[in-house]
Amino acid sequence: MSAPSDAPFVGIQISPISFIDEGVDELLDMLKQRVGIDTLLIGTISWLGLKVGRRISHKLEGWPDHGVAEPYTMEGGAYTKVRPEYYSNTFIKDFASTDPEMAGRDILDLVIPAARARGMRVIPEFMEPVFKYAGHGSAGAVKIPNMPQCLEVDVLGRVAGEPCTTNPDYRLWWHGIIEEHCRSYDIDGIMWCNERNSPLDRMMQGQAPGCFCKHCRHEAIERGIDVERGRSAMLRMWQYFEDARAGKTFVDGAFVEFLRVLLANPEILIWERYWLERSKDLDRELYGIVKWINPKLSFGLNVWNRNHFNPIRRAQWPWEEQTAYADWVKPITYQHQAGEIYAKEMGFFAKTVLRDVPPEAAAFGISQLLGLQTPPWDEVIQAGLDPDTYVYGECANAVRGVGGKADVYMGIGVDAPRVRADQAVCTPDIVYRSVLATYRAGGKGVVFSPNYAGMNLSNLDGAARALEELGIKPRAGAHTAQ
Repeated sequence: MSAPSDAPFVGIQISPISFIDEGVDELLDMLKQRVGIDTLLIGTISWLGLKVGRRISHKLEGWPDHGVAEPYTMEGGAYTKVRPEYYSNTFIKDFASTDPEMAGRDILDLVIPAARARGMRVIPEFMEPVFKYAGHGSAGAVKIPNMPQCLEVDVLGRVAGEPCTTNPDYRLWWHGIIEEHCRSYDIDGIMWCNERNSPLDRMMQGQAPGCFCKHCRHEAIERGIDVERGRSAMLRMWQYFEDARAGKTFVDGAFVEFLRVLLANPEILIWERYWLERSKDLDRELYGIVKWINPKLSFGLNVWNRNHFNPIRRAQWPWEEQTAYADWVKPITYQHQAGEIYAKEMGFFAKTVLRDVPPEAAAFGISQLLGLQTPPWDEVIQAGLDPDTYVYGECANAVRGVGGKADVYMGIGVDAPRVRADQAVCTPDIVYRSVLATYRAGGKGVVFSPNYAGMNLSNLDGAARALEELGIKPRAGAHTAQ
């Protein structure tokens, strides 16, 4: 782990298509001069519009005040060269993007020289799962040959919808991607995001748990875990969740029944723990590859907002543990979008383990346990979460949690895609107050997220105003919000 840095860090997540739509030089000049951006976090490999496309919520929200106002024929893939030598140990080899708008360009070759000329950092960003991720503008198909052979197997024996991160071909593919980026380009680091659902997570959301493929079973046996007892226990818990959602009457209520099943089947937690550690192992492996190739490259973790909205996930992902394999962390706090995300999270509890408690009471209780200040239950989606309490509070929690062992760069939401017409809307003031809250709470930097292509420049002006007041960005009066 590198020592924490005092250098300014004003980042923006950006997809390859924005450079094509707006021109590399023109776009970089604008981002630096108007907003104060010094770090480009570029999605280089993805099948998700939220990472490599244009605005994914244009049908609801219209088009932003820049770029090309029309859908992008995104098929996904690698927006960089694919060098075969890095993929000799995996059958996943053919994944270059064929999007006609990109015309075979290597986005890093295109952007890095221009960024260096302006003193800007370049950090490729990746998110797992990388395709078929609901709500993230997934490509219609994933055309990688043989990819179905990497898919998980759920507790019912069915091939599931996501690749198994224990599958050696899939895991080695990620190893190759990270090695190729670190060796082939003049980059400043890597940002990695792990948004996988654990077995308990999945059951609460109505999905059968996994994974019980041959690779996971073999690894479990090597760790001294009884696979069949684990599978039997998971089946029992899966039946409980199915019954709870269906409205079955439990003698002592849904919550006590959940505890009863858990206590009677301790292998549930053993398998949950095993799955979680295998997932974190991939994060740690990628960190190690980056540092082995070049210790000066930074490794940052883009940390899911569900980790601070869900008490189970908060317990599973302590900040201090993450400092062992991260130089910096970026907690996701997309304030205007957050009310709907929080309501959805509480909905999982309300339909299952807490279904006997009024939703407003359950949500209030959990928010108190998590230290969140949320609007009333019937207003949370429309109001979103307030930057002065939400962004400030989560930044303070992260700063306290990492204990000086890593930097905290807050993920500030700028026009994060909405899914409902009555959902809170991003404004310059929300962005402005989020930036100020970050630095007031001890954060060392900000990352405007989730994708420049979906942001309104008028809202980014709120960020510029805050950065000018903080003395991080030189004043440039003409384009700042009033």
